[in-house]
Amino acid sequence: MARLLYLVHRMPYPPNKGDKVRSYHLLRQLLAHGHEVVLGSFVDDPEDWAHEAQLREWCAEVCLRPLSPRTGKLRSLTALASGQPLTLRYYHDAGLARWVDQQVAAGGIDAAIVFSSSMAPYALAHPQLPLLTDLVDVDSAKWAGYAERHPWPLSWLYRREGRTLLAYEAEVVRRSRHAFLVTEPEVALLERLAPATRGRVLAMGNGVDADFFTPDAARPRPEGWAADEPAVVFTGAMDYWPNVDAVQWFAAEMLPELRRRHPRLRLHVVGRAPTPAVQALAGEAVVVTGTVPDVRPWLQHAAVVVAPLRLARGVQNKVLEAMAMGRPVVAAAGCVGALDAVDGRDLLAAETPEDYVRQIDALLRDRAMAARIGLHGQNCVAARYSWAGRLAPLERFLRELGNPVASGAGAAVLSAAPGPLESIR
Repeated sequence: MARLLYLVHRMPYPPNKGDKVRSYHLLRQLLAHGHEVVLGSFVDDPEDWAHEAQLREWCAEVCLRPLSPRTGKLRSLTALASGQPLTLRYYHDAGLARWVDQQVAAGGIDAAIVFSSSMAPYALAHPQLPLLTDLVDVDSAKWAGYAERHPWPLSWLYRREGRTLLAYEAEVVRRSRHAFLVTEPEVALLERLAPATRGRVLAMGNGVDADFFTPDAARPRPEGWAADEPAVVFTGAMDYWPNVDAVQWFAAEMLPELRRRHPRLRLHVVGRAPTPAVQALAGEAVVVTGTVPDVRPWLQHAAVVVAPLRLARGVQNKVLEAMAMGRPVVAAAGCVGALDAVDGRDLLAAETPEDYVRQIDALLRDRAMAARIGLHGQNCVAARYSWAGRLAPLERFLRELGNPVASGAGAAVLSAAPGPLESIR
């Protein structure tokens, strides 16, 4: 059994948004293999403090530090004078740094696992620790994408962040024993942008909890839904810019034509913390739910689930969850291409507004086709997207570091753990 320092930029429980789903299941994987986890993380949602006791039950040591997004943004601006990425200053916390120093000084830490490059400085301050880094996505490329869709001066700021963060990501990869991204296309992207990373990063994909995300004939429709409503559903945290961009684009470019063909159709935007721009979409044709206690009723009773993401790439949890629920999904071609799935059989890919309208219209008119794609998607997820299978490379590399794996000592810890709280906040 190894004693592992696990550093996560956002408290990994409850798993109620994309990055937290992955960091939570990574934690579960470590515990299931009998490792002791020393967890350091930030809390940026006050509601998450209610779950601190659960993390302390699972982990050997826990340090949770409050993070105010407003304060973090102000602090990040100080990076302009130093040439650092704004992201690093956003997540800089002297209290967490002292706690990490104390844990390492006390001895017994066998390795550090960093979730997202923003937490790497805390581990890199102790170069004697073997380091495994889950970059998740090429965050620098996201910032460069944001620059293309915002006016100056934000475009300049985002372009700078993309450039400086890319250099830092490459440095983190260089100093890690192993580094991971979610998909092979993300690995190829990083290698193209930063050639020094070539051969040093591997894909370690996302999964889905198919036992939790499964249809239930007794599950009622969300309140206010008519039995014959052709509901189109989008799920996700609605203070995340790629999600905001996706629903604004869909509402402006696809929804009018879809409503012309299907007058009763409505778009349901299901997700926590909708921004004013998202709230402004609400009306006869768009429902904005905000936080819901359980996303499954919206997924199960959707006629179609959409993911028209222009700024996010890779394996999207929202897509896997909808597929696991047996619903037909129309998603951005970049997201479909990242999956071990067949376009046209397991789900449908789209790029232009015309693509989305054509695919959704076909699914609404041909219920047999919709059911067939939903079933194939469900089977695909069940066969290929278990979390244990997807995260297996992490344990293999821990063995390489010389850390023996206990024979299931962590299973008792997890047996008392509740299932994922998949409310969208």
